[in-house]
Amino acid sequence: MGDYLLADAERPLFEWRWVERNADHILQRLGEHLWLTAAALGIGLVVSVGLAVLSLRWRWFYPVALAGAGALYVIPSLGAFALLVPFFGLTFTTAVIPLATYTLLILLRNVVTGIQQVPADVREAALGMGFTRGRLLLRVELPLALPVIIAGLRVAAVTTIGLVTVTSMLGMGGLGFFIRQGIQTTTPNSTPIIVGIGLSIALAVLVDLLLWLSERALAPWARKTRKAVA
Repeated sequence: MGDYLLADAERPLFEWRWVERNADHILQRLGEHLWLTAAALGIGLVVSVGLAVLSLRWRWFYPVALAGAGALYVIPSLGAFALLVPFFGLTFTTAVIPLATYTLLILLRNVVTGIQQVPADVREAALGMGFTRGRLLLRVELPLALPVIIAGLRVAAVTTIGLVTVTSMLGMGGLGFFIRQGIQTTTPNSTPIIVGIGLSIALAVLVDLLLWLSERALAPWARKTRKAVA
């Protein structure tokens, strides 16, 4: 667990000694934070693509799915976690289900918008070449929709990284653990609070940057199109 409390009542604002003593534990909690974020985004993206396919097939389904995703999005995070505790206990499942549902509104909207923006002549050309609906989606529509989908992923990732800190209130781990520890000590310790908040912000910036770079690598045509329009 590491040494979270110092004997002295008065502490400096930030102590590097505390960081050195708890380096292994910081890496462990950082890994938990990353795993929860990746799992939530992965599940949310798969579900959103499935809902998007149904929405594009049956137009009436889109507002229904969007309304459902919106209703899940406005549920307070602590309330959502607490509702699942009686069913799954203090487990990974209890944490990841609400985190994944919070991504649906953002990702569903972006996946549908991205696919709808695929030029009709491109779609017709693919169908004329004998593409099935499934192959059209996987080989044409989703690749061309990547810039819009990744834009949604960037927003969802930053939001999820922030929400993962809340899971520490239920003992789920992540960087929020340090924020809770720093606040709940007899004499509040600012060092773990700064570590928890600082690493969460740095992680959000890093993930956003990586997703932006992946968009440039996977969809170079989108960058050229924006330059041509400008």
